Amino acid sequence: MPRSLPLRRLIFADIPLRVLGSTFALGLAGGSLAHLAGVPLGMLIGSLLAVGGAAAAGLRIFAAPPAVPLRWRDMFIPVIGVAIGATVPPDPLAQAAGWWVTLAALVAFVPVMHALGYLAYRRLGGLDPTTAFFAAMPGGLIEAITMGDKAGAEPQMLVTLQFSRIVLCIVSIPLAFALVTGQAVGSAAVAEAATAPPLTPALGVALVVIGAGGWWLAHLLRLPAPVLIGPLLASAVLHATGVIAAAPPDWAVLATQWVVGTSLGTRFAGMDRARLWLGLRLAVLYVAVAMSLAVGLGLTLADAVGEPVPAVILAFAPGGISEMSLVAVSLQLAAVYVTLHHVARIVLAVLVLRLGQRWLPPPDTARFP
Repeated sequence: MPRSLPLRRLIFADIPLRVLGSTFALGLAGGSLAHLAGVPLGMLIGSLLAVGGAAAAGLRIFAAPPAVPLRWRDMFIPVIGVAIGATVPPDPLAQAAGWWVTLAALVAFVPVMHALGYLAYRRLGGLDPTTAFFAAMPGGLIEAITMGDKAGAEPQMLVTLQFSRIVLCIVSIPLAFALVTGQAVGSAAVAEAATAPPLTPALGVALVVIGAGGWWLAHLLRLPAPVLIGPLLASAVLHATGVIAAAPPDWAVLATQWVVGTSLGTRFAGMDRARLWLGLRLAVLYVAVAMSLAVGLGLTLADAVGEPVPAVILAFAPGGISEMSLVAVSLQLAAVYVTLHHVARIVLAVLVLRLGQRWLPPPDTARFP
């Protein structure tokens, strides 16, 4: 028995099984209702809102808040990477060469959004300079929280603003696309994945190996977001060269939506109500401004890069790379195009963060409630 304890802690992170099971059941109930109601990305949005709402309201499950081990989300993210890689055409470099216009626009978009967010958080939210600076980072959730904590930012507000940014993008973008278009948004690039051969047990094992192997290799190479980028690159190479043609089935993508939405929802547990509502109001303003810029760029630059307007808008959306890639896959947008831009956004955001950090006050001068 003693030898089983470390393994149990590694898998369940000391979360009681009844709490873990109840949390996922709540997420499944919310996700299933939204999915059956025809909500875009219903399993993701429904599970996120159900668990997030319960966590923010202070719901206790067997005397504990809703909880999910952080590493469980990472176990499903490779599904997104493999699915995106399955949509890569035989000539990906030739296609990517035409995307330089929007990639160049990112160079201006990232620092502009960072500056606007900083000013809004300082003047409208009254946040201290350090918290406002790291919370305004338009990408790189883990980097922003880790570096901000070391610099002396207010931990709770920083987490609230960064997670709210991602959650608001996940909820608003699919709904907005559905309202504007009246139907699911698609692209030829992803439509080709629908013609993949039936998934046999052997092909299923092959996809698992691609996902796990790509993740491991990307981790060794220290690539950004290795849990997504590694499986994506491995899948892209094998699909583009014709080695494999299979793609993850719909149920795997739905399961990923469920786990990711439930996991994100638990992050709102234990937050101070007043600070939570302030953070949500500020995040709504931030996302509204960012998405307004993204819409303008999408309408202006879509023809130049040969991609649908919704895909260009999603490429500039300030959500998390894994979550926005999942949105692209689930809404049948140009997932490779979207993911490449989000990788570039994170790199640029971290670069801007490091360059601007030198003008912040020392950690001991930061003040927050």
